[in-house]
Amino acid sequence: MSKNVHDMGGDPAGPIERAEHARTLFDQRVDAMLRLLAHPQKGYFTVDAMRRSIESLDPQAYHGLAYYERWIRAVRELAIERGLVSQTALEQRMASIATQRAARP
Repeated sequence: MSKNVHDMGGDPAGPIERAEHARTLFDQRVDAMLRLLAHPQKGYFTVDAMRRSIESLDPQAYHGLAYYERWIRAVRELAIERGLVSQTALEQRMASIATQRAARP
């Protein structure tokens, strides 16, 4: 039986870090976006869709991304899937931001 990347039951994984972590501004913004986009009455997708998207990441991406980085990747995929933004429009906007940042002194 095949396991998904998130199913680590029975696998050696090392110790679990149980200390509280301060949430960064990035973490807080991603959390806010998810709360708006997955709002029970006015949202565009469900938390279950978010979970599906995260759990379908390839193993390299899943293990290479931090917790909120997985969330933002899932938000991006679901926004494209739901037609909120096109892949092309998103790529163009990201290129524009990169150009603006490169031009800064």
